Amino acid sequence: MAVLWCTVLFVLYMVWQAVPDPTIRLVLSCAAGAVLVFNTASIGAMIRHYKEDKDFIYGLDIKHLDAAREVRAEQSRTAAQRA
Repeated sequence: MAVLWCTVLFVLYMVWQAVPDPTIRLVLSCAAGAVLVFNTASIGAMIRHYKEDKDFIYGLDIKHLDAAREVRAEQSRTAAQRA
């Protein structure tokens, strides 16, 4: 998140010198502020919800791996019985 803030503020600083109109500078600052606020909020939300999402996603993976293991074991038993 620090890299995001530094990058946006650096770009704003570098562009600031090239823009002589105060109205455009105000619009640029508001836009940069909005980007920083919304991106920071979204990253914060992702971090807060990571625990429950991680349990759900990896729980599904474990269930699918177990089911696939059962299918392979059943196929091996069936093949062994036919032989």
